[in-house]
Amino acid sequence: MTAPYVTENIKNGISTIEFFHPAHNSLPGDILAKLAQTITEAGENEAVKVIVLKSGGDRTFCAGASFKELININDAETGKVFFSGFANVINAMRKCPKFIIGRIQGKTVGGGVGVASATDYCMATKFAAIKLSELNIGIGPFVVGPAVERKLGLSGMSQIAIDANSFYDAEWARQKGLYAKVYDSTEELDVAVQEFAENLCNYNPEAMKEMKKIMWSGTENWDELLAERAVISGRLVLSEFTKETLKRFK
Repeated sequence: MTAPYVTENIKNGISTIEFFHPAHNSLPGDILAKLAQTITEAGENEAVKVIVLKSGGDRTFCAGASFKELININDAETGKVFFSGFANVINAMRKCPKFIIGRIQGKTVGGGVGVASATDYCMATKFAAIKLSELNIGIGPFVVGPAVERKLGLSGMSQIAIDANSFYDAEWARQKGLYAKVYDSTEELDVAVQEFAENLCNYNPEAMKEMKKIMWSGTENWDELLAERAVISGRLVLSEFTKETLKRFK
């Protein structure tokens, strides 16, 4: 079994940041912290013009929160810290002055949908169905909700949040605005992502920086908002309902 990792590879102005966890790319706190830090550092690196965010493995982009860590949360403060992990990644992406291209090769669930939504331009395969499963286990997509709503609209976000048992296919996600383009295979996706990233490297970095500011205007309060949402999730994960539900995943 391959150990979890976050890596960065910089080549010709393109920073490729890749994360991996053997449990379907579910993200524990240490990986979330490393991911947020790597995105922030890439944003500050003058050698980087554009960022590609991807995950290892074939069929799952990200399974969201680590159930192993969720099960072991026994107090509200620990819960808040855990859910702040996703908040910190989303805020790092929001504040990063470089465009972030999302490369979504497969299914993405819960917090993973939030990460995909926080990219500036997202490309996927036809296998990249999405699901917000949080209500299913007794919490809700509180931390990632603002990022998902920003991409899918309130109607789209509400639909997948309430219908927490269902995967919505990549074409649905494209029509709602999460994905810009959908490809038949990972190979086609990788070629398209590389070409797109290389093209962005020809743009004026200052123009891209200003454009990103405009695209994310209205989110200036997200440091506080997502922290407040993390408190809600941290409280709910302690509920009897959630504790009993999570036991099934042990």
